Amino acid sequence: MTDDLLNQQYQDFRPLADRMRPRCLEDFSGQRHLLTSGKPLKEAITHDRLHSMLFWGPPGTGKTTLAQLIAHNCGAEFITLSAVLSGVKDIRSAVAQAKQIRVEKNLATVLFVDEVHRFNKSQQDAFLPHIEDGTIFFIGATTENPSFELNNALLSRVRTYVLQPLDTEDIRKVICRALSDKEIGLGAQNITLADDAMELLIQSADGDARRALNWLELACDLATIAEADSAKNDVTEDASSIIIDETIIANVAQESMRRFDKGGDIFYEQISALHKSVRGGHPDASLYWLCSMLEGGCDPLYIARRVVRMASEEIGNADPRALTLALNAWDTYERLGSPEGELAIAQAVVYLASAPKSNAVYMAYKSARKAIKASNSMADVPLHLRNAPTKFMKQLDYGKDYRYAHNEDNAYAAGESYFPDSLGEQQYYFPVERGLEIKIKQKLDWLRNLDAKKRNKGKG
Repeated sequence: MTDDLLNQQYQDFRPLADRMRPRCLEDFSGQRHLLTSGKPLKEAITHDRLHSMLFWGPPGTGKTTLAQLIAHNCGAEFITLSAVLSGVKDIRSAVAQAKQIRVEKNLATVLFVDEVHRFNKSQQDAFLPHIEDGTIFFIGATTENPSFELNNALLSRVRTYVLQPLDTEDIRKVICRALSDKEIGLGAQNITLADDAMELLIQSADGDARRALNWLELACDLATIAEADSAKNDVTEDASSIIIDETIIANVAQESMRRFDKGGDIFYEQISALHKSVRGGHPDASLYWLCSMLEGGCDPLYIARRVVRMASEEIGNADPRALTLALNAWDTYERLGSPEGELAIAQAVVYLASAPKSNAVYMAYKSARKAIKASNSMADVPLHLRNAPTKFMKQLDYGKDYRYAHNEDNAYAAGESYFPDSLGEQQYYFPVERGLEIKIKQKLDWLRNLDAKKRNKGKG
């Protein structure tokens, strides 16, 4: 069997997304903020100024392909490792290979590490001396926030580039190239992608070129099978033309049509967007992010727990009903499940977004915790506030001169101190002029006025 035939068979078995990897920078789609003339990365590639770097971005944005193109453009050897499958032994082997390439070929080596965030600290540290002495030019790829997942020592030795999801025109370009390329794409199969099918595929890909090509390939297979079945029943059917319509794309894209990972960086970005939309008083945006997370497969119970926190942190005493409604939504979902229970969570989210806002309790809580942590020791409880269940305790003046509030005017012991003697009076809680806290503020101001009168009278 000839080498050309073996190569052709290999090409036939490779997934479309792998076959369609751009072979030059001109064919690369997206990342114009990095690859436009004058941008640092573009200039480095153009002038062969190879350096160690990190690509951070969602799946299907071209991290691996870009690393390959950089190595090729700079005339360097390309070695790849997957952090999912590799360990320190594999790192040492790759470094040894790079040293051999330097001696035998006098070439630099790009060591590309996919999913680098999966390596632990010691594995990440194994790269450091070889980056510093120039044995390798390190290019890492990660879908996770590197500031959380990578060691500072490694981050300080690489330049981080943020890759963005491809826009609709970038995805369209990728799809059209695959449909027209007769050598490695689908061009030889005479496939027609209907306009509405194209738009649905672009939308469903959600900025992920790999996903678009994988679904296009699967749709092509399904359309080919359907065409073959149709040809058996109708001998007049033109079997040379394969049409992919919207129904076929909908069938292959129905599983997880939103870019969402249940614990990665995008997960936290979306829950942050939901929280901030509620805080900002925007029920429509809050619903958008809620539904985006639900459609992406987020556990509704996780959202329900976060909604309870929002009720306490963002609304607080401006509308205490918000916390009750959030808890009720959580309970309702546990009783009904999906999809009925999700409506209760949506109801709570809309209510929270529409409710008056106050973080006064949240800020008061943090201030009190900060004050206590700053103290060197726990303050003693004043004697008059201590319980005295025994005669001995009473002899020690526990509970002496305590004023029972219910027996005082207005059920309030004006001028009484409840703080440690060493600390004196403090104020952590400052109600806002919104919602119920307007009334709370008025009540507290009135009580503090009573305190001031009582204490001034005592001084007189």
